[in-house]
Amino acid sequence: MFLGTYEPKLDEKGRVILPAKFRDELSTGLVLTRGQERCIYVFSAREFEQMNEKIRQAPVTSKQARDYMRVFLSGASAETPDKQHRITVPATLRSYAGLGRDLTVIGAGSRVEIWDATAWQTYLAEQEAAFAETAEEVIPGLF
Repeated sequence: MFLGTYEPKLDEKGRVILPAKFRDELSTGLVLTRGQERCIYVFSAREFEQMNEKIRQAPVTSKQARDYMRVFLSGASAETPDKQHRITVPATLRSYAGLGRDLTVIGAGSRVEIWDATAWQTYLAEQEAAFAETAEEVIPGLF
């Protein structure tokens, strides 16, 4: 499970060093793809394969499912960390997420998310107030 918040830098070649706590699970391979809210999702190869199986079960007759699958999978890039635990974020994904040099990398349970640091701070500021004021059950059975 991926947890926590980290603030690595993107180097001039578009590489980022994976946080130490994420390295074991991602060391044998990972997949980067477009995420919601203009971030990049990072899945272990195993988790991505499980997601792909669920995607394959979506009805081909559903336009919304086809659209989602196309955007999600067309942006996917399989990567293997180098010996310094760096991964290259493809230019198309860097552009999609508006990544600058300063990043925020968060653990989001089954995945990692890579955000431009300013975009993350804006998102978090907007969401923290709503989070603190949540009075109803958002995730069934959690509380």
